[in-house]
Amino acid sequence: MSKIEVDKVDPQSGTTLTLGTSGDTVSIPSGVTLVNNGTASGFGDNLEWQSSIVTASTITVVANRGYWIDTTSNACTITLPGAASVGDRLIFTDYARNWATNNVTINQNSLKFQGNTTPNPVYDTNGQSVDIVYSGATKGWIPNSDDDVIFETPQTYTADFLVLAGGGSGAEDIAGGGGAGGLRSSVSSTGGGGSNETALQLTPGTVYTATVGAGYPAGNNDAGSGSPSSIAGSGITTITSVGGGEAGGHDGYGATSDNGQPGGCGGGARGSGTGGSGTSNQGFAGGNGNGTGGGGGGGTSAVGVAGASNNGGNGGAGTSNSITGSAVTYGGGGGGGVTNGNSVGSGGSGGGGAGSNTQHAKGVDGSVNLGGGGGGGGNSTNTDIAAGGSGIVILRILTSDYTETVSGSPTVTTDGSHKVIKFTGTGTYTA
Repeated sequence: MSKIEVDKVDPQSGTTLTLGTSGDTVSIPSGVTLVNNGTASGFGDNLEWQSSIVTASTITVVANRGYWIDTTSNACTITLPGAASVGDRLIFTDYARNWATNNVTINQNSLKFQGNTTPNPVYDTNGQSVDIVYSGATKGWIPNSDDDVIFETPQTYTADFLVLAGGGSGAEDIAGGGGAGGLRSSVSSTGGGGSNETALQLTPGTVYTATVGAGYPAGNNDAGSGSPSSIAGSGITTITSVGGGEAGGHDGYGATSDNGQPGGCGGGARGSGTGGSGTSNQGFAGGNGNGTGGGGGGGTSAVGVAGASNNGGNGGAGTSNSITGSAVTYGGGGGGGVTNGNSVGSGGSGGGGAGSNTQHAKGVDGSVNLGGGGGGGGNSTNTDIAAGGSGIVILRILTSDYTETVSGSPTVTTDGSHKVIKFTGTGTYTA
């Protein structure tokens, strides 16, 4: 066999160098390393699999390599290269089938992944293998395969909200009015004189649960506070509004005491009792009582009026909010009860029930889905109790973002470029 020893081979003419002719075999002896400082094509898979198993909690990887990722003992964050060229490739494989227990998070290191810089992709399926290729600055790293090639960088979208709790009941025997349910909102006006809250950022594919609080129900010799309402789901801080406070009433007949109880809005008091406190940024306190006039329950925008001699205190006013596209007033306090034939306390605007001035008669129930407090009863015991009104949960979402995936039969309407989802009972929305 002939042998030629040279340091460099150049083509005699042009820029193409050919080794052998068709059908020849070019043999590379064992131990020889080929170093590519240019562009190689036609050689198939140039990926270099790493022989060591990655067990650390963090690793910064190099392009055109394959890595075995073992998360038996801990989760792992993989930091991608800070710079990449089109065609760069990486593969990560679940070595011990533990990614569902200890997840793998990919730190994009400022480059895009599936066209986005956030959020960082998280892989959490046992036995998964992630094969990604860099496509350039516009879309960045794109999976050739991640078993199901799911979209790992979903973008959030905005949803305004209103969460109103159920109202508290009135009580009996020249009783106070129930406090309205607490109100929290990101648009128009919120309760308690506070500033509007920050809108929610919903993540596509996530289920969000709306829980609508009931008003305390009507009943004989039984007063109580309303139930909370909320909107909850992964990736958001749960928004909860507090139920309206129970009215002060005859404590031997179902009421806690002469004092109104605290709540989203406080309950009005009976006799010499003190009105219950409201919750900051949700509602106001109830009014104090008088021997012949119960105090009004607190509303979402005003304190309940104190009872006076032979006059029931008016319930605190509710808050006007236009999240649906039209102004609606929510969360009026219940009016105070009074002795026979005297001036009852009126219910606060926004669903508060008026008090009673008739012996053995209850006040007016709070309005449903407005979170109103129930009105206080007239003189004498052994009467029914005026119920608080139920609450409501409302979401306002751009029509272009709305998925139409709901449960619980909410009412969905259109207001301009938005969809308005009104939950009057518990249900869900899938973003």
